[in-house]
Amino acid sequence: MEPWLRKLVARFQNYPKIKLKVVIKVMIRRFQNQDAQTVSKLVAKTLLTTNSKDYSKAYLTKVIAERDANFFIENSQYTHMYVVSVHHQIVGCGAIGPFWGKEDESSLFNMFVLPTYQGLGIGRKLIQTLEKDVYFKRAKRIEIPASITGLGFYQKMGYKFKNGQDKVDDEGLYRLEKFNSPF
Repeated sequence: MEPWLRKLVARFQNYPKIKLKVVIKVMIRRFQNQDAQTVSKLVAKTLLTTNSKDYSKAYLTKVIAERDANFFIENSQYTHMYVVSVHHQIVGCGAIGPFWGKEDESSLFNMFVLPTYQGLGIGRKLIQTLEKDVYFKRAKRIEIPASITGLGFYQKMGYKFKNGQDKVDDEGLYRLEKFNSPF
C-alpha cells in the first residue's frame, strides 16, 4: 500500500462512524520481457515476507535463486504470464499454461502479490483474469501447486485438493485442482 494511503487509513481507523472507501485502479496485462527483473524482485520480497511463516529460510532462498529474471522470461515462452499494476507499479504476477504439454489440462504458475497489496482483491482479480485465458477455457482440469501460505486463498477461489490429498508433497506444496467445462 502506498505510504500516503496507509497514513490516510490509519488516521480514520478509530472513527467507527466514518466509512472510508478507497478505489484502487488495477491494471492487468501480459508480461513483457522488460518486466522480468521487477517480477523477480516482487517474488523474492513476497516469499521472504509472506511465506516466511510457513517455510524455512533455506527453502525460500533456494526458490528465490531459481526465480531470477531469466526464469520469468523463459517461463513466459510457454505460458501466458500476466502482471498486475497499481499506479504503474507492478504489484503482482501469475501465469497459466499447459499441464505437461496437455491440450485439455492446464496449470497456474507463479502467483504472487506484494505483501502490502494482499487482502485488497488483487489476487482474486488476477485469478479471474487467468480463468478467462484460452489455456483455462480449453482445459477440463486446472491444477495449481499451492504454497502452505496460499492454500486458503486458492480454496476460496474454488480449487480443491487433488485426489483428496490434503498433505504437502516433496516440494512443500499442496496440489489443488479445479474442473472446468470448456465448452
